[in-house]
Amino acid sequence: MTDRTRLSVFITTYNNGRTLTACLDSVRWADEIVVLDSFSTDDTLAIAQQYGARISQHEFMGYGPQKRMALAATTHDWVLLLDADEALSPVLQTEIRRLLIQGPDADGYEIPRQEQMFWRMYNPATRMNYYLRLFDKRQGSIDDMPIHAAPKVRGRIARIKAPLYHYGETDIHTKVEKINSYSTGLVADKIKRQRWGIPFIMLFYPPLFFIRSYLFKRNFLNGWAGFINSVIAAFYVFLKYAKLYEHRQFAKYGTRLLPDDAPPLPEQLKRDQKN
Repeated sequence: MTDRTRLSVFITTYNNGRTLTACLDSVRWADEIVVLDSFSTDDTLAIAQQYGARISQHEFMGYGPQKRMALAATTHDWVLLLDADEALSPVLQTEIRRLLIQGPDADGYEIPRQEQMFWRMYNPATRMNYYLRLFDKRQGSIDDMPIHAAPKVRGRIARIKAPLYHYGETDIHTKVEKINSYSTGLVADKIKRQRWGIPFIMLFYPPLFFIRSYLFKRNFLNGWAGFINSVIAAFYVFLKYAKLYEHRQFAKYGTRLLPDDAPPLPEQLKRDQKN
């Protein structure tokens, strides 16, 4: 047991008191828990202290930079990235602990994530997304995606079968708020990379995405929750390209398409000055 691979868990937080206890309780057996907090005002820090986490604070710099800073604070080579609204299932805990005792035979491991979908949890037969979360930090780091920043690892990637639970979208209001924020962030990235969408994508891609989500990912197994989730997912795709198209139109026309006698709002004037 003393020769097993040691594990650091790293988590970024901001006002996650509602879910952090479940998250930390699922990894309380880890050799080290690192929490990088963005100056929470709820009980997040008190909960982290209860679990003996190494806590530091820094203003939020963006998802990628924040996770990279948390990763840099870990002291062991093998690390597990968790969001504060995630928790390891009991079977997953056992599987990871067994892997650490035996010694990892890959450079990173992808884990399926079972989502809470509003009033229910995913049906286990739904096709779940896999995320690279357990990895040897000597072989990689966190990428620079503005929203969905994730580990990138050189070498062999294997998969773990047991799921990770995600409590990030516990009601429709929360999910719609999230996709509104995420779609804006991803548009900024597309603009930075000079990737422009076309109007036809808004017409055809969202319905195809709905079919992919509802049928091919088997969201129909989740009843009405699965239907609603697939509709919102398609709307998310629509929002990304609609906002990208909107940005292009503002850059092209500014306030010139408004009536001559309509006074522009302050943000419209600022946008005109930039363009």
